[in-house]
Amino acid sequence: MKLSDRLKLRHLEVFVEVARLRSVGRAAAALALTQPAVSRTLRELEAVVQKPLLERAGRGIRLTPFGEMLLPHAGAALAAARAGVETLSGLAQPDAPPVRLGALPTVSTTLIPEAVARFRAAGVLARLAVTTGENRVLFADLRDGALDLVVGRLPAPELMLGLTFEPLFRDRVTLVVAADHPLAGAETLRPEDVLDYPMLMPGPGSIIRPFAERLFIEQGLPVPRDAIETVSDSFGRAFTAQHRAIWVISRGVVADRLADGSFRELPVDTATTLGSVGIATRAETTPPPAVQAFAEAVRAAVPA
Repeated sequence: MKLSDRLKLRHLEVFVEVARLRSVGRAAAALALTQPAVSRTLRELEAVVQKPLLERAGRGIRLTPFGEMLLPHAGAALAAARAGVETLSGLAQPDAPPVRLGALPTVSTTLIPEAVARFRAAGVLARLAVTTGENRVLFADLRDGALDLVVGRLPAPELMLGLTFEPLFRDRVTLVVAADHPLAGAETLRPEDVLDYPMLMPGPGSIIRPFAERLFIEQGLPVPRDAIETVSDSFGRAFTAQHRAIWVISRGVVADRLADGSFRELPVDTATTLGSVGIATRAETTPPPAVQAFAEAVRAAVPA
């Protein structure tokens, strides 16, 4: 017989209350039960663990050594169950504060839309406020309490002070062009090739800028002095498609365009630009239930 068939939550609840009050009568009153019901529940628990848990002590009772051993585990189990119920109850509050999400370009067009859809499908009655922007701004807002969580690439260590990061998957920088670009389908990329076309680069405040700069040094490629610095996904997509540009960007941002064939990757080894993408939250705080639910939706949205 399974333990769950013999041990019930009421066994632990009665045992913890009797241990706290050192009295069957007072525990019965606190739990709105009769004394015989409390005594019967304690006998059932002792039968499950096959050890005496309580003994007489004058007019009251006290825990046996076996009871002392069980008490912290029983209390922890009750606390965990109550916390879970409270978390689920919090999800049903229509007046709960909104979930304030910061989404970096790495995930704003791929992971986040799927996570939002899963969050809404779960029936959580909480509004969503989604903000996109540069990593320094988003992580500063998270630290200051203006955002509840940020989803994106792991930033530099100095930006993670007071924050925690849960990695979910890894992404890399890539160089892409439109499918009709003269370099599309090229087997090699010469240094002079990048000078013949407009180039979009992540700005100095973006997470991937140091990775992009290191990549160009490793590959012996020059960064055009007139490179256009941007973290705008919509501008990058439009300009790359319409003006024969080379776009240096996180692969996750353009994964859909690469999948449908409208963008092509240039033949550059970008393995050294791999970095973790995940969920950042404030350290030493417990997120509200709706924020926890959205974080779970993000985890579930990560492709297998």
